[in-house]
Amino acid sequence: MSGVSTAAYVARRAAQKERVRILYRKALKDTLNWAVHRHLFYQDADALRQRFETNKQVEDLDTIDRLIANAEATYDKWRHPDPYVVPWAPGGSKFHRNPTPPAGIEIVYDYGREDN
Repeated sequence: MSGVSTAAYVARRAAQKERVRILYRKALKDTLNWAVHRHLFYQDADALRQRFETNKQVEDLDTIDRLIANAEATYDKWRHPDPYVVPWAPGGSKFHRNPTPPAGIEIVYDYGREDN
């Protein structure tokens, strides 16, 4: 392990696995933005998975870091310019559509069980 302690090696490998997992999920979700139909998405998702699987057996930590950096740069270059956003999520067309009530208006949540 070229003089690296076992704990540092395990920590670095865990960080690399996390970066790869996050990158794969982001790329897969972005692939859905590019595909118009689901059958096209499945083909693109398989191709993406094959790109990740080709480097699965690499063991050198520096090579893995270089591969991750290249993959992140490629993802940033080919990211969709106008990704799909669920309407009620932040950035969606329905997010915060209903304004907050003005100050001084009391909202009663017990629906007919008020004390008379």
